Amino acid sequence: MEQSYFVSLDLDQCQDRVFQAVTDSITGTLIGSHTVESADGCRCVVDVYEKHYYRAGNRLTLTVILDDFTGRTRVRCIGGGGGEGLFRFDWGATESFEDVVHRALAGYRE
Repeated sequence: MEQSYFVSLDLDQCQDRVFQAVTDSITGTLIGSHTVESADGCRCVVDVYEKHYYRAGNRLTLTVILDDFTGRTRVRCIGGGGGEGLFRFDWGATESFEDVVHRALAGYRE
C-alpha cells in the first residue's frame, strides 16, 4: 500500500530513523540510495531496502522516498517483490515491511 504523510523530523533525522528501524533486523539492508537537491537547497532522498521474509518465501524490497520540498519532511513507502505466482500473494509480508517504517515514525507524524 502506498502512503504519503508528513513528519516533524528534518529529512536527515527521518532518514536515520528509517535506516535504524529497517536494518535492526538481521536480513534488513540498505541496497541503494540516491539524493537530488534543488537549487533552493531542498532535497529528495530515495532509499531502497531489501529484507528476507520467510512467510513470503523470498526477499522483498521497500522504497522509501523522503522530501522536504514543502518545508516539511514528507514520507512515502512502496513495498514490492513479495508473493508467489500470478497473483503475487505474499501473506501480508509487503505490508509488514512498510509497517516497520510507519511504526518507527508514528510518534512524529503530523
